[in-house]
Amino acid sequence: MHETVMPPSWRKSSYCGNTTCVEVANLASDSILVRDAKDPGGSVLSFDRDTWGAFVVGIKGGDFDLR
Repeated sequence: MHETVMPPSWRKSSYCGNTTCVEVANLASDSILVRDAKDPGGSVLSFDRDTWGAFVVGIKGGDFDLR
């Protein structure tokens, strides 16, 4: 029996600019994938949900703001 593997459903960040944009996809395996929207065939980063959640909290809290 062959298992059907569905490709990730990518969505763009709501903060996309004209030249900089990332796309994310949720996997059923509880992983989050991230890629550069300009290079969809390029490298993909994978994070577990806890790590991704901590990253998002840091972004919203200004932890990565350039000052």
